[in-house]
Amino acid sequence: MKTYYIKTLGCKVNQYESDGIAAGLEQHGLIRAKTGRAVDVCIINTCAVTSKAAMQSRQAVRKLRRDNPDAKIIVTGCHVQTAPDMIRQIGDRVQLVSHQDKTRLARYLVTDPDPFPLTFIPTDHSPENRFHGFTHPVSGSMTRAYLKIQDGCDAFCTYCIVPHARGSSVSMPQDMVIHHVQALGNAGFKEVILTGIHAGRYGRDLTPPTTLVKLLETIQDKKPVHRIRLSSIEPNEIDDRLADLAGPDGMVCDHFHVPLQSGDDTILKKMKRPYTADLFKEVLWRIHEKLPFAGIGVDTLIGFPTETDAQFENTYALIEQLPVSYLHVFPFSPRKGTPAFSFTPRVSDAVITHRCQRMRDLGRQKRETFIRANQGRCLEAVVQNKTDTRTGRLKAVTSNYLTLYLEKTPSLKGTIVNVTYDRWDKTLNISGELYHGKGL
Repeated sequence: MKTYYIKTLGCKVNQYESDGIAAGLEQHGLIRAKTGRAVDVCIINTCAVTSKAAMQSRQAVRKLRRDNPDAKIIVTGCHVQTAPDMIRQIGDRVQLVSHQDKTRLARYLVTDPDPFPLTFIPTDHSPENRFHGFTHPVSGSMTRAYLKIQDGCDAFCTYCIVPHARGSSVSMPQDMVIHHVQALGNAGFKEVILTGIHAGRYGRDLTPPTTLVKLLETIQDKKPVHRIRLSSIEPNEIDDRLADLAGPDGMVCDHFHVPLQSGDDTILKKMKRPYTADLFKEVLWRIHEKLPFAGIGVDTLIGFPTETDAQFENTYALIEQLPVSYLHVFPFSPRKGTPAFSFTPRVSDAVITHRCQRMRDLGRQKRETFIRANQGRCLEAVVQNKTDTRTGRLKAVTSNYLTLYLEKTPSLKGTIVNVTYDRWDKTLNISGELYHGKGL
């Protein structure tokens, strides 16, 4: 096989894994195609987080199978783990690859492609489950590199299919994390984003057990890269030490993405979320008091079954009073196989749409307030390697997760710079410039 194509759906963890598969294939001399036509092997890394994502995953398999009648079709990812029979029904030439075999996919495709030697294995929830990671550092095509340090989830929130797809929580050994971060730093990356399905659980399955904070402290001591960014982390897993590591003397970005889902305690209990609205409020204000200019992103899940108008208003009012810099707003998607699938009464689509729009409008207000608060400040930013196709300018991502558009200067690509801004447009696109003043 000479050429391959990968279609990735879903989250950053999926994208990381696809990049790892691609790197392995290219180490063996295969060439990545830009389109999914006339290639020797097609790989579809599926998503199952919503019904729509699962449907789009199946559509992608059908299309690539139709467009490549002679190609080997490899399907992996979360939808494969949760609904293998639906994928098998698409037809022949469709080979299912288990989640745990993603890291071995490149080697098997190259060394023994016919017959394909991997056997589909259901999701592993046993205590013997272990972390499956790539031996090679995964850089992908991004300016800021991702590193999956944790996989799986033991929470089993009532609306979420992910534990059924990813299995129990497992962690990359700390020495492997340091090795990968060091290699990425040596390769020129200025920022590494530590990601996982439930990253705050990092280390609890290792021998001896450890924690995410201890891992970050070790990284800070060794300084293998300029800065570290965290992906999503649960509110009950954020303590003062974690916030300190994101302070002026730390190398963790002053940016926290904290899922809320609902600001109503009754709905949180039905969701099986391990915190209350008051705890969430306390955590966010504690972050803000320590780091008043930190970016704080929040996830909301709107229209959970039985959610009343008053319960939605509780969520809206909570977010309205908190120092949030941006919102991710998701409508509830019933997932067969989860308890919430059978919860009644369900909220109508029209009501969910209206509530989501109100929440997105609030998110825009929060975003603009955060932009105004940072106006004129000196901000450290990583300049992206790719020029923005819409504006022709360079994008720079600040430590506290603002995106600034800079005048095109090729020599700045991939570098750390100090930037500032004093204007933005109606769509909240910020026009930035290099900061030439003194101090922060």
